[in-house]
Amino acid sequence: MVPLDKLALITERFEYLEAKLSSGAPPAEIANLSREYSDLKPVVTEIAAYRQALTDLDDAEAMLSDPDLRALAEDEIPLLRANIRQMEQTLRLALLPRDAADARPAILEIRPGTGGDEAALFAGDLLRMYQRYAEQQGWQFDLLELSQSELGGVKEAMARITGEGVFARLKYESGVHRVQRVPETESGGRIHTSAATVAVLPEAEEVEIDIPAGDIRIDTMRSSGAGGQHVNTTDSAVRITHIPTGIVVTSSEKSQHQNRANAMAVLRARLYDLDRNAKDAARAADRKAQVGTGDRSERIRTYNFPQGRMTDHRINLTLYALSQIMAGDLTAIIDALATDDQACKLAESGL
Repeated sequence: MVPLDKLALITERFEYLEAKLSSGAPPAEIANLSREYSDLKPVVTEIAAYRQALTDLDDAEAMLSDPDLRALAEDEIPLLRANIRQMEQTLRLALLPRDAADARPAILEIRPGTGGDEAALFAGDLLRMYQRYAEQQGWQFDLLELSQSELGGVKEAMARITGEGVFARLKYESGVHRVQRVPETESGGRIHTSAATVAVLPEAEEVEIDIPAGDIRIDTMRSSGAGGQHVNTTDSAVRITHIPTGIVVTSSEKSQHQNRANAMAVLRARLYDLDRNAKDAARAADRKAQVGTGDRSERIRTYNFPQGRMTDHRINLTLYALSQIMAGDLTAIIDALATDDQACKLAESGL
């Protein structure tokens, strides 16, 4: 049975939020209170249904002692118990600690790893894959930085993705992505292995990450495209160095003002991610499961083009649908990762 005391606390919190919003919360608090209220509303509705189902079961079991109602009770009790079991599973998931970053926009960073030109080409394939997935989800995908190789691959790409539940879905993508295929530059038909790294960071708000002016150095420079060709006639590109951590962020679109805003947004996201990772490590130093940790040093997935196969090594998931996956169809993979993450958290919580 789900702990009824925990369900009571959720209901009390919901009622408090409802009263607070009705009485006129301070403008600075309304957005956060409204978001929490909206998140809790379906859970509280499920709690009410669960409590009613428990009452109905008690009533049905009491009917067993009545000869006239016994047959009806015997028909109802199995259905009520099955419904209660399903409700309990839903509520167990609702009781799991929520990742406060799940509802945030995300900063996506992609860089080639080992493999030279082929790694850069694969990084470009990953960029297009995520862009198509974002389009399928109805999200907005804005490129913040794109540096291309002479062959049209990606040396570095950064994008801001906004929409409902962006980070909740994409946070499982952080890590090393490996590809096995015959490169376009390979004349002998040999299969090569190369890799690209993906980082998905929750976007941080200015009020959450305070960056003193003395902690950063801002340099302007001339933007350059593939092959070093100048694409702008003014020094519009911006490079920001965070002196305490050594983090360097660049943005090289046409507007220097926008570049500065983009670079600061990425810097805040990286600093916020550092803080999150430090707290996660302190809370779960003994946790061995990698799903959901955002460990970008780990090889998480292999894309085997000759066999049309994708394997996610964290959950031993293999799908023979590589062309669809590269076209942005990531739903089955992300659903499986989210389900496994929930199962791990349920096992740890003891619910």
